[in-house]
Amino acid sequence: MRIDERRTGDGSVFFIAEAGVNHNGTLSRARELIDVAAETGADAIKFQTFTADRLVTKEAPKANYQTERSGSEEVQRDMLERYELSESDHEELLDYCESRRITFLSTPFDVESANLLDELDVPAIKIGSGDLTNHPLLRHVARFERPMIVSTGMATIAEVEDAYAAIREASDEVPVTLLHCVSSYPAEMDAVNLRAMATLDDRFPVPVGYSDHTTALETPGFAVAAGATVVEKHFTLDRTLPGPDHEASLEPGELVRTVEIARSAATARGSREKAPVAAEMENRTVARKSLHAATALERGETIRRDAVSVLRPADGLPPSELESVVGRRTTAALEPHDPITGADVEGDNWSEGQT
Repeated sequence: MRIDERRTGDGSVFFIAEAGVNHNGTLSRARELIDVAAETGADAIKFQTFTADRLVTKEAPKANYQTERSGSEEVQRDMLERYELSESDHEELLDYCESRRITFLSTPFDVESANLLDELDVPAIKIGSGDLTNHPLLRHVARFERPMIVSTGMATIAEVEDAYAAIREASDEVPVTLLHCVSSYPAEMDAVNLRAMATLDDRFPVPVGYSDHTTALETPGFAVAAGATVVEKHFTLDRTLPGPDHEASLEPGELVRTVEIARSAATARGSREKAPVAAEMENRTVARKSLHAATALERGETIRRDAVSVLRPADGLPPSELESVVGRRTTAALEPHDPITGADVEGDNWSEGQT
């Protein structure tokens, strides 16, 4: 899947620095977050697109983690109103991302917000875990034919299958990436269950990734090693800032290290092919062994077992040919420690060429 000239699922990793609402409703802070994400080498920064009126009821309570970090004096709607970004805010942030050469992404929470992102011509649209069962929204976004990145936190595999089916009802062609996710803030390491990505990979013909809510710097790298082609990680300018998500987010220096680890994991992951890499080839001759003469052998002499040694380097027949060599005649005279090659023994079809 291609996102803004970058391709996921090709052995690399598309790293999304999740700003969310950590701008606290301040445009200047949102620009600072873009600066940080760009400087860390992330591929994209992601915000959230919503209006409180279209997201929650008037009396909807906060989640427990939100209450713990921002108090219980207000309902969720009052809190969310402070974090809304206007259409002009989106336009300015999108332009600023272009100037910093980082991809702008956002998660819409309703049809109107999704329409705004479509009108802004964003390269992809992220669907949060909370809307995995919101099939009307999934179908609506799928009709844009823009790449969709869909988080699957809190979901059973049956719910993921239903969501994917809803997307495909609307579009057979829209590119989709499914992200394994644990919707707990922060998520504990024993709940991460990265092997669930293998299940998603087996069930769906699309790239698979991971949205991380742990506080560990290494978890996105673990996910990449386990097969993730897209990873997402929350970050903030300062973990002590007021707001629901700062405490479970990485600070700038931590994000730098997390991106580095994820990139290294993508490099180390390599391919499924088991074959010697170029850097190993020069060591094969030195480290492997081959058949050598243990004693002097005359031309035409029958080779005895005690006349053959298995020694480094691998410049003769491989040790696997030992039993085949014993009992045959030499075609050339050999001195002790000379390699025994296919040309030195009667017969053919020898397994030379280890080097």
